[in-house]
Amino acid sequence: MDIDLFLSQFMNGIVKGVVYASLALALVLIFRATGILNFAQGEMALFSTYVTWWLTDQGLAVWLAIVVSMVLSFIGGAMIERIVIRPVERSSPLVIVIVTIGMFLAFNSLAQLIFGTDTKELPRAYPLERWTIGGVNIDSDTVALVIVLIAECVLLWIFFNKTKAGLALRAVASNAESSRLVGISTGRMLMLGWGLAAALGALAGALIVPQTPALSSGSMQGVLVFSFAAAALGGFDSPVGAVVGGLIVGLAEVLTTTYVDALDSIELALPFGLILAVLLVRPSGLFGTTRVERV
Repeated sequence: MDIDLFLSQFMNGIVKGVVYASLALALVLIFRATGILNFAQGEMALFSTYVTWWLTDQGLAVWLAIVVSMVLSFIGGAMIERIVIRPVERSSPLVIVIVTIGMFLAFNSLAQLIFGTDTKELPRAYPLERWTIGGVNIDSDTVALVIVLIAECVLLWIFFNKTKAGLALRAVASNAESSRLVGISTGRMLMLGWGLAAALGALAGALIVPQTPALSSGSMQGVLVFSFAAAALGGFDSPVGAVVGGLIVGLAEVLTTTYVDALDSIELALPFGLILAVLLVRPSGLFGTTRVERV
């Protein structure tokens, strides 16, 4: 085995894993707050990324455009929970799945209607640099994305463990009825959860830009599949699991497509295989909580 090739591909897997982990975190946030698997999360991130592109096209600096897009996505996510999700939140799981799939189609169509069907190129937020350390190629994308993921995890940890809003959101996710009895507004907390998930999705969309030559209406669909695999692997109720699962899926994708010729043409076999394996062996995921209910 060529060790230099292995280590270089390992770093490429880390880069992909960071993107999957970021979107998986958004999926986990919504699932923990509402118990809903949001199939529209990828297309919400896509729309936010188009907004980022439009802001840069108007002359805004890339990092500032990302921040503004995250703020707008937070507001949009909160409105979606209030207007679209809340009226059906007590419906059957099938109804909610259909609603989120409808949102998937709606956001994809809106992105094409508003921003056009031609591909867009986003300017880089930092110069592309490459370094060779001990025969291993490391570029600025790897360093920047890892730093962003670490900062993201630290800020989320501080929010959920050190702030009143974060503790209240955890309480609602744990037991909504008991939270109402102690005066917590569950409706506002659910809006907060959807808003945070939408903002994380906007960040994930911005992170994928260095890995793709251009932004198009299909840019986030494959990412969503791999992010679902990451969330299932780590556990849909575990933020730590989302990060670990994202890194594992990213590494598995790159290494298998490098060393297994067959998977180069059937790339999606990997995430679906991981989802199937996890559901068969440990349905709650590697870090998920196993719940025992008395019938």
